[in-house]
Amino acid sequence: MPKPLPIGIDDFKEVITGNYFYIDKTLFIQELLKSKAKVTLIPRPRRFGKTLNMTMLKYFFEKSEESHRALFDDLAIAQDKKCMKHQSRYPVIFLTFKDIKSKKWEDCYEKLKRAISAEFERHRYLLQKNELTNQQQEDFKQIINRNAAQATFENALQDLSFYLQKYHNTKPIIIIDEYDTPIHAGFSYGYYDDVISFMRGLLCGGLKGNQHLAFAILTGILRVAKESIFSGINNLKVCSLLSNRHADKFGFTESEVKQLLASYKFTSKLEDVRSWYNGYRVGQRLKTPTPPSQRGKQKMTLAPQFLSVYNPWSLLNFVDEGGTFGPYWVNTSDNLVIQQLLQQASEDVKKDFELILENKTVQKYISEDITFSAVFKNTDALWSFLFFAGYLTFRNRTNLQITCEATLAAPNQEVLGCLKKLIDQWFTESSGADTYKNMLAALAQGNTPAFERYFQQHVVDNLSYFDVTQKTPERVYHAYVLGMLVGLSKTHEIKSNRESGLGCYDVYIIPHNPTHPGTIIEFKAFNKKEDPNLNAAAQSALAQIDNMQYEAELRSRGIKKIIKLAIVFEGKKVFIAVEK
Repeated sequence: MPKPLPIGIDDFKEVITGNYFYIDKTLFIQELLKSKAKVTLIPRPRRFGKTLNMTMLKYFFEKSEESHRALFDDLAIAQDKKCMKHQSRYPVIFLTFKDIKSKKWEDCYEKLKRAISAEFERHRYLLQKNELTNQQQEDFKQIINRNAAQATFENALQDLSFYLQKYHNTKPIIIIDEYDTPIHAGFSYGYYDDVISFMRGLLCGGLKGNQHLAFAILTGILRVAKESIFSGINNLKVCSLLSNRHADKFGFTESEVKQLLASYKFTSKLEDVRSWYNGYRVGQRLKTPTPPSQRGKQKMTLAPQFLSVYNPWSLLNFVDEGGTFGPYWVNTSDNLVIQQLLQQASEDVKKDFELILENKTVQKYISEDITFSAVFKNTDALWSFLFFAGYLTFRNRTNLQITCEATLAAPNQEVLGCLKKLIDQWFTESSGADTYKNMLAALAQGNTPAFERYFQQHVVDNLSYFDVTQKTPERVYHAYVLGMLVGLSKTHEIKSNRESGLGCYDVYIIPHNPTHPGTIIEFKAFNKKEDPNLNAAAQSALAQIDNMQYEAELRSRGIKKIIKLAIVFEGKKVFIAVEK
């Protein structure tokens, strides 16, 4: 009988003692010890096994009255006798911030204090040997009682590591899981400066030049740039999705997925599983050995190869649901930052998103050194954020360490569906579900008077997100409408700026059912020097559709009923003309 699946269980001890299914990642311990890095930061997307790995490290390294040696007896690390000498040898400071997602700084700070207080409580035995001064004991008790000053909480890592070394005569290990979750919340809800200030004090105190530290490991989603939070921590080793180090220790590799599917008799679904949940590229180009037949000859041109990993959360839920495919990973977050990015993104970014939604690629620079404040100002930072958060991956990339040029795409069908849904939700929620649904229904049915009425209201309510006064406002409306039309993706194909007839149309709406009407949309900004009124401008746009024979592709698809729309605008004032 197959083992139970550890859905929602991220404590290593519970997984092993409960005899849950487990993919052995214990050689991660070996890699950490060999690296000898003082501080290691490992950014990965949500639900990629970070907390499970961090608790594994805690149970392996920590000195405790209860031996945890048996947890590792049947796992790969037990074969490395040199590494096993480090087992149960160190005091450990373990903090997880993964659930700190408050909307107010006061609530966030209270939860941070609770997490730190709980770790001090776990080490309360330090108060029993009278090795701390009266002031140190007072600070210790105030942290446990959560009434210490903020400066005392910011010094907590440094102070606790000092106390632990003094007591155990061994430098402690610091493990911090999901260090940046409070920072994400702070950015989303407007207390970014407060949380950054606190986290900078806490982390710099514990990690920067701390003589009482053996080594430290942190996980998160982003490397929040050094000038924001890791200022002055020169001993930081970042092992992100751009690094080969620890590449296969987070997420499931191809062989591990085959092991999982075989254990639960879903091997026949491997191809569909790849389409839905694979595709997260990690590291630099893998070294491909030269075939014996080619040695000494001219080198062959080989396609770049990268390690590709699967989303473990989605895989486990797929199996747990009896082999049912679904968007398991994308349903574990409110995606608030992504929604904000889409709302405020420039017209060029939205054009690139159009390509992503068509399952195509865009060429961008991505960098580990990003700040949240830059995400909305710098397009490279925006694409970097989407990459490190798991919404995009690279198909190819240059081998630069901190910044690289990458060919970006949605990693798989699950995430592609998520991006489409986010844009759909944006339009639905921004102007009201009824207005949005009625507008799309009117367009699909060819009811242009109703469409014009709903569309005008939608523009008035929402186009403040865009700069309609720039030099090319047609492109702003173009990108806006393309995002809106994602809501028709289940029943229609949306195409943009493609050749048809004698020119390039603006937008095509092609029904999957050829008996339904197809639509051509042409955009035109009103110019008083060219046209006396909005209607004249619209008629000019309709004439362009006819003169350039834009309907040619629709005709070739067997679509007989074609609606030609001209959308003319002056700022946020919209006029729509139709030719049926």
